Order: sequence, then C-alpha cells, then structure tokens
Amino acid sequence: MNKNLRIIYMGTPEFAVPSLELLVENGWNIVGVITAPDKPKGRGQKLIPSPVKEAALKLNLNILQPTNLKSPEFQNELRALKADLQIVVAFRMLPESVWNMPPLGTFNLHASLLPNYRGAAPINWAIINGDKETGVTTFFLKHEIDTGSIIYQEKIKILKEDDLGSVYEKLMNLGSQLVLKTVEDIAEDKVEPTPQDESKAIHHAPKIFKETGEINWSNSAESIHNLVRGLSPYPAAWTKFDGKICKIYKTSFSSNQSTGKPIGDLVTDNKSYLKVQTGEGVLEISELQLEGKKRMKVDDLLRGYKFN
Repeated sequence: MNKNLRIIYMGTPEFAVPSLELLVENGWNIVGVITAPDKPKGRGQKLIPSPVKEAALKLNLNILQPTNLKSPEFQNELRALKADLQIVVAFRMLPESVWNMPPLGTFNLHASLLPNYRGAAPINWAIINGDKETGVTTFFLKHEIDTGSIIYQEKIKILKEDDLGSVYEKLMNLGSQLVLKTVEDIAEDKVEPTPQDESKAIHHAPKIFKETGEINWSNSAESIHNLVRGLSPYPAAWTKFDGKICKIYKTSFSSNQSTGKPIGDLVTDNKSYLKVQTGEGVLEISELQLEGKKRMKVDDLLRGYKFN
C-alpha cells in the first residue's frame, strides 16, 4: 500500500479530530491541515484554536488557517503542497477550484446515511424526527452540497436512551474508521463510487437556530421528547416557566396520560417532579437549567426553588 500518498486534511470541530489522529497513527502522509482561524472567546476575547488545530499542533503537522478559501494566495499555498487527495470532515463549503485540485479528488465524511439528511445538522434531525438508525457516509465532492457519489456507508442504531451527545460520540468514532478505510481503498484503487439514490432523500438537515429549540406544547409528548434528545446537551430545547427561560436536557413521556390541566401548564409537587400537559400525553422533565442557575436534576432544583 502506497502510504506516501500526499493528503490534505480539512476540518474544524471535535468531530473531525479522531479521523485525523487515526490517519497519522496509521502512517498516512498528511502534508497539510486546513482549519478555521482562531476565534476570540470569553471576557478577555482571547484567541482560541479549533480542536483540529490543537490536534494538528500535537501531531506536529503543517497548519493553514485561511480566512478566504478563494483567495489566490491561499490557493497557491495549497497547490504548492502537491496533494494527491483531500479529506473534508466538518469543514465549510469549498470552492470547486479547491475540491477539484488533487488528482484523486476530495472526499467528505458526512454524519448521516446520504442522501437522507443532507445539510448542516444531520445528527440533530435524525433524533428529532424519531429515527431508529443513522450512520456515516464517505462521498466524493461535487457542485451541489452533499450530493456526490457515495464511497462507503456504515449504520448504527439510535437507542431509546440516546441523545445528541451519545450519537455524536458514536458517529465520530465510527466515522474515523470509515475515513481510514476509504483512504486505504483509494490508495489501492479499490473504490467504486455509486451515485446517490434521490428517492432516499427523505429529510433535509438545516442548521439549528435558537427558535428550532423552542418547545411547542401543542405537539405530542413523544415529539417534544425527541426534540429534547436531539438538542441535548447543546444547544438544548427550551421553554419559559415563571417568566424565565428554562433549558431542558432530559425527559420521559406517557402518550396516554393526562394531567387534567390545559396544554402547556406545569404540574409539580415542588418536591420531586415536574410534568407538563402536551397536545397528546404528558411530558415529565428530569434534568433542566433554569435561567440564572446551573444544569441540575429536578429534585435538586426543587430543594431550593419553588414554581408558581
């Protein structure tokens, strides 16, 4: 196997770190890592590197942090690295002049079973929609986002107890193994990419905004429960109780129960439970964060706070 293949790796968040580390661990020749510029954070606005940059520094890799992917200066710098292959994991959209540069192409790791859940937030939406399985896909980039020919896919089950955090972790690790397999087989000229089947493009996965997480209590308890799971631990589903914003992290539900109260009314003994009447069934909240307080379990909150 030709491990002298010159590879450029592009990624920014934590999700992209295990793939990079696994490639280096297995002896692949990473000639450059492209990641986002450092961002100011906190009160002091100190510049903080991306998780991928932190990993690349530890691995002593060549790092580029362009602000403009179309700039001639950056593209000349990229061209000078003479990459055979580029890999994209959780990075921004690339101009064709970048993804079309290496002779073996550019492939992307996407956290869904494409063509389902094309877009920015595939893990969130699979859980929010109550799906029972998801997975990861490697595919070659082309003009339209997330539409290129599929190289490989791997599936996992979404368990009842899973939330965004646990599924993210599973797909991050599964994805790193799939990236490694994809590189190995491209190097051996073993891949046979297949066009995406448009009939399977059932759901889209748009970016998550604050309003996405606002709970509509007229919905069913089950759909609200899935919204909570799909946004926990971040950015979290939310509502207002006692005029205060309340982020909700863990819930359970009963589809065939009723509190006898109007939809959206909070029912509590102010000791051990919080329940809300929904459009169909009752949602019980077990972990939350009330405005001005830290995240905590309901019984811990109720020791020091009483709802009106």
